[in-house]
Amino acid sequence: MAKNQLQRELSNRHIQLIAIGGAIGTGLFLGAGQTIALTGPSILLTYIIIGFMLFMFMRGLGELLVTNTNFKSFADVTNAYIGSFAGFVTGWTYWLCWIITGMAEVTAVAKYVSFWFPHVPNWLSALFCVLVLMSLNLLSAKLFGELEFWFSIIKIVTIIALIVVGAIMIAMAYKTQFGHASLTNLYSNGIFPKGISGFVMSFQMALFSFVGIELIGVTAGETKNPLTTIPKAVNSVPLRILVFYVGALAVIMSIIPWNDINPDESPFVRLFALVGIPFAAGIINFVVLTAAASSCNSGIFSNSRMLFGLSSKAQASPLFTKTNKNGVPHIAILFSCALLMIAALLNYIVPNASLVFTYITTVSTVLFLVVWALITIAYINYHRRNPELHKNATFKLFGGKYMGYIILIFFILVFCLLFVNIDTRRAVFLTPIWFVILTIMYLRFKKTARKQKNNFN
Repeated sequence: MAKNQLQRELSNRHIQLIAIGGAIGTGLFLGAGQTIALTGPSILLTYIIIGFMLFMFMRGLGELLVTNTNFKSFADVTNAYIGSFAGFVTGWTYWLCWIITGMAEVTAVAKYVSFWFPHVPNWLSALFCVLVLMSLNLLSAKLFGELEFWFSIIKIVTIIALIVVGAIMIAMAYKTQFGHASLTNLYSNGIFPKGISGFVMSFQMALFSFVGIELIGVTAGETKNPLTTIPKAVNSVPLRILVFYVGALAVIMSIIPWNDINPDESPFVRLFALVGIPFAAGIINFVVLTAAASSCNSGIFSNSRMLFGLSSKAQASPLFTKTNKNGVPHIAILFSCALLMIAALLNYIVPNASLVFTYITTVSTVLFLVVWALITIAYINYHRRNPELHKNATFKLFGGKYMGYIILIFFILVFCLLFVNIDTRRAVFLTPIWFVILTIMYLRFKKTARKQKNNFN
């Protein structure tokens, strides 16, 4: 086996479920109530528009990865088609996104564990979660894929169960405290009850629930048969969004009118409770616990692979290119997990650490937009430089660079919406600090690389 090389251990089944899991986050189970309350039925249109734009984005990313299977992740893509600084910014920014998101998810896991075990301190649950996921990630990439496979199965089964139960209730015109279950609840008070401003504002919230959809672009270096598995995973995006987001929320609002949905509770719990399932809260608690653990697991995987890629380009410590006998970048995993353990420490110092992370996670979502925009710019440059390669590609983005420009404009518009809300506006103003730090880091790594080259010569 080649030393310090990633191994292609992720099968088609793993990639398909990683792709699905990436599109279904805790935001759907817990944040849906708040999104519906602020927007009303027009949220369905929001998800359809965002779903279409992100499908186009994923087609572009898929084309880049399929036309060059030497790319190990999308940081390699931005490095090749924009420049080494863009690759550096993409890799490190994505790494920071998942560290922050991972910390928030570890805190969430601790919170969900306390639902059943209120006497177990949050810091202990958070620490246990990181140690278990770290141990499993150190064993093999295949084990990561297996974990994500089962985590995703739990989420899928829950949503499909909700849709089936809800569809039966609608078909029977089931009577609840809110009246009869009916599709008319979706439009009886108008599609845009909060006006166009409410509809436009929903984009900023809804987009954040799709964070992780780009995870396929991190698994490229460890995917068996990437030429077939990546296109398959990308092409399933529209169906996933229509079923898991549009379908689930349409069923919920048909049974519980949107203006009766409590923004502070999960509409999933409320719907299962209406059917008379006494342990509905326990079921959803288990599902969101696995969803949070899944997100943290994905963060550990993607962070270690980003550090591996950056290190191989002399943009991070050479230690991060080291792999163990299973072909796993173990030093990169240990480093990322050590930072995640800060979450356990914060849970010890601040009993309600989730308040700390709510604000920081907003910064993370701003940074995800930056990463997505850089990937889109890389695609536009690829198409401009290689029109023939795009023309002959077996898997491509419809409309090529022109669609790339539309996607980029969409991301910029959503970014502009972040300035409307005071909390997200503050987060936007904090992000330049990160890019100043990155510039200093980049100049330092470049200087070190130049010195090493001169010494070698």
